[in-house]
Order: sequence, then structure tokens, then C-alpha cells
Amino acid sequence: MILNLKNRSEKGKNQVDKLRAVQVVPGVIYSKGNEAKEVSAVEKDLLKVYQENGTSSIFKVDLEGTTKQVLIKELQMHPFKNQIVHFDLYLIDMSEKIKVNIPVVLEGRDEVKVQPSVLLQVVNEIEVECLPADLPAEAIVNVVDMQIGDSILVKDLDVAKNEKIEVIFDLEETVATLQEPQEEVVAEEVESAEVPTVSETEAE
Repeated sequence: MILNLKNRSEKGKNQVDKLRAVQVVPGVIYSKGNEAKEVSAVEKDLLKVYQENGTSSIFKVDLEGTTKQVLIKELQMHPFKNQIVHFDLYLIDMSEKIKVNIPVVLEGRDEVKVQPSVLLQVVNEIEVECLPADLPAEAIVNVVDMQIGDSILVKDLDVAKNEKIEVIFDLEETVATLQEPQEEVVAEEVESAEVPTVSETEAE
């Protein structure tokens, strides 16, 4: 899907509110060393692109007849309405390396062989640097065969083994661990000798 953008001349709260009233979202598109351009997009189209790409996948936009490749840098949501209020897009130069935060995915987390067990994920995303063409959508590691007490480290992720990608994160940092489930706290039984009998109560 190519997201259609329009150059935006509307400024000020009243003008921008008029856009939002017709389900059009104000935003900006910028790149390194260049001034941000004010643009707008149809909200439902913007939402669809975000659901498909998140903030870690490059996609195309059409800005007044010119196709560009971008990343979503920020999507601002209304605090209590299901509405996008603003968006920031970053224009990609395919010849320059970029730094992006990508999500960490524990593949097979619902199929871990050792049961019962608790899979605890500590790191949810990591930063990587690479050329746009080599940018992965996510960092993946399979956890199906983990044993109790095992830990997955950043260096175990697939991106850490890719020579074209630099992981800007401590490679020895723990990503996930597999633990035994904690037993429920059971109240201690009170010894019968400590509980007064009916006869003892009457005697008192």
C-alpha cells in the first residue's frame, strides 16, 4: 500500500481541527539536514499503514505525484478518543545507514516444550543500525526448546548474527528467561492445640 500525502497549508488549532473533523490527520515529513514539510493524510489510510508497518518497516508514500520511502517516527493518539491527532514521517535515503528501534519477538513462546513453565521477557525492543535495504522488521529468537533456568541474550537474536546489521545494545543483556511457575502462597495451618476448645472458652 502506498500512503497518499498532501502538502498542508492549514496552520493553527482551528484550521487543524477542521482537518481532523473530516478524518484527515496533520503531520510532517522530514529528513536529516532538511526542514520538515507540513503534510496531511486520510486517517483510515494512515492507520492501515501503521498496522501493517509499525515504526520499524519502510514503506512508500506519494506526495503530490512524487514517490518517497519513509518510516513512521511518531504517531500521536488522542488521550481518550480513538483518533490520530498527528504523525511524523522520516524520509529515507537508501544510501545512508539509519538507526531504528525494532521489536524483539520470541518465536514459539506458546509452544515451549517444558511445562509447566513461565517465560519472562525482559527486553521488548532493541536499536539497530544498517542500510535501509537491510533493515529487519523485528529481531527474532526461537524459544521452543528452552529449559528451566535458561536465558536468551541479545547475542542470540538473529539480527546479532547478521554482518550487515549493527546492534546498538549490550550483547550480553538478558532478553528472556524460562522459570518454574511460582507456587501460590498458602496460609500456614494453625495447630489444633493453639485453637481454644469450647470447654476451655466456657471455663474462662
